[in-house]
Amino acid sequence: MKYLCIHGHFYQPPRENAWLEEIEIQDSAAPYHDWNSRICAECYAPNALARVLDGNKDLIDLTNNYSRISFNFGPTLLSWMEKEEPQVYQAVQEADRISRKRFGGHGSAIAQVYNHMILPLANAHDKQTQVRWGIADFEKRFGRKPEAIWLAETACNTPTLEVLADEGMKFVILAPGQCARVRKIGENKWQEVGSRVDPKRAYRCNLPSGKSIALFFYDGPVSQGIAFSDTLSSGEKFASRLLGTYNAGDEAQLMHIATDGETYGHHQKFAEMALAYCLKKVEETPGVELTVYGEFLEKYPPQYEAQIVENTSWSCFHGVERWRADCGCNSGMKPGWHQKWRGPLRAALDYARDEMVKTFESVGAQYFKDPWAARNDYIDLILDRSLDAQHRFFLKYATEKAWRDRPTALMLLEMQRNAMLMYTSCGWFFDEISGIETVQIMQYAARAIELNRVVTGVDLEPAFMDKLALAPSNLKELKNGRVVYERYVKPQSMPIEKIALEFVVSALSDETANPKRAYECDVLHYAPIRLSAAGVHLSYGDITLKSRTTLLERQMHFAVFQRGSAAFVCAAGEAKLGIHLFVHFAQNGQNGPQRSFRPNGTVI
Repeated sequence: MKYLCIHGHFYQPPRENAWLEEIEIQDSAAPYHDWNSRICAECYAPNALARVLDGNKDLIDLTNNYSRISFNFGPTLLSWMEKEEPQVYQAVQEADRISRKRFGGHGSAIAQVYNHMILPLANAHDKQTQVRWGIADFEKRFGRKPEAIWLAETACNTPTLEVLADEGMKFVILAPGQCARVRKIGENKWQEVGSRVDPKRAYRCNLPSGKSIALFFYDGPVSQGIAFSDTLSSGEKFASRLLGTYNAGDEAQLMHIATDGETYGHHQKFAEMALAYCLKKVEETPGVELTVYGEFLEKYPPQYEAQIVENTSWSCFHGVERWRADCGCNSGMKPGWHQKWRGPLRAALDYARDEMVKTFESVGAQYFKDPWAARNDYIDLILDRSLDAQHRFFLKYATEKAWRDRPTALMLLEMQRNAMLMYTSCGWFFDEISGIETVQIMQYAARAIELNRVVTGVDLEPAFMDKLALAPSNLKELKNGRVVYERYVKPQSMPIEKIALEFVVSALSDETANPKRAYECDVLHYAPIRLSAAGVHLSYGDITLKSRTTLLERQMHFAVFQRGSAAFVCAAGEAKLGIHLFVHFAQNGQNGPQRSFRPNGTVI
């Protein structure tokens, strides 16, 4: 029997501002607000309702492609999609429910390590948390335990496989070049195969712990051709390429490929239609069945075992060096540019991470019965910030001190969350340290360092920036990572005082603004007073915000001075700013200073 499985790895890195928990405008994604929105419109949504055309290009069907392929979605992407594109999100969930009926109880969806961290380069705690968070997120969204988890960039080594096996994962998908040797189960002699491994069967990998996990090595040449050639220019050509790969004989054969899911519509326009047609063609082909990995594994358990090449991936010829060294792997968009910044960037992040581990183990022991167990289950609060969920979490993990000081306990956990987000793989993948992906992970580092400083009083930022200074930029004006951090990261910092100001300005200028929410904060109290005289407008008063992530509550005074179309804002002071500010500008008149004074407050 012949089987066919197409796997799509649907993923975008987390893009939310580390303080706001919302994605800000990304100009490079125009005309869309941000890259998630753009790619959703070009790929994720079209695949949920793909058009199938006949030879005359007449519409003959609409289909949810996700229900007939194998796929994974990044947890942070699904979190965004749930909020911003609920119809597409629901279509992805429905696809998995449909597929379970189609594939003997085995769903199309598999999980993914939480924020696409390169696990062979991660410490033991991060390996475990990334897998557990990925599984927990999957269970919440799909209502079942996953059978497998997608490894970021398929990056793999034996300790990573041990974690997957410990967490009950049945199989993993790898590139053919990640196979070192194979042998038939029961035989003694290994056969060195490398990238020549037969992709048409499952393999068992026996681990040092005594556990095992199944390995599927996708068809490399076909997958590469689909991603980087014109194979997707028509559904007929796509189907023909896949169906032409089977060997003669009666042995069960699995033809399977794995590519970025964004290939189908974003990287290649209208490729979701080629995929839809191809799937229909395969279903109509006698002797060939669509399947997913879990179903095939149940029907045909491994008859061969395999060993992997340690510390390898699908996107770096040098193993996993793309995420720590100037190995030569890059996007190819900037010939002559180096990536000498990769090593120093990782060294800077490792320094910050290791110092924050010390904080979490020492200070965290005062707040949690088992700090690392609490971190592993913190995903429950990330997925549900309700007071009931917080109460259940604290009942399980909190010490008496944590009950008295919930904000500090939650800041410790948020510090760890951001410390993991700063290792998102895309930060090293491209050409330049000032790229948006790398700036994003440095932003998460800044937030984690800030939380460490609030909790301990120790500022890791000076030493962190010194290490960034050793990461050279390709752009003369930027010089190094320290300059990039100062220019593009620090201005994005949004402490609660700035969030208050943004809310006030928005509330004054837009009556439709939500009066109860300011980004990730709840507005508990807002009492503005408004004055006008001689073309000068002043609003001042009190505001109280409470963070939904840390429960930190802050009472502030604010003042907004406006003359014409210009706004001068001063807020978050201990002093009552309003009258002082109004008198100050009244005395100076229309030709007064161009900045608001700052009586113990924050100026924007």
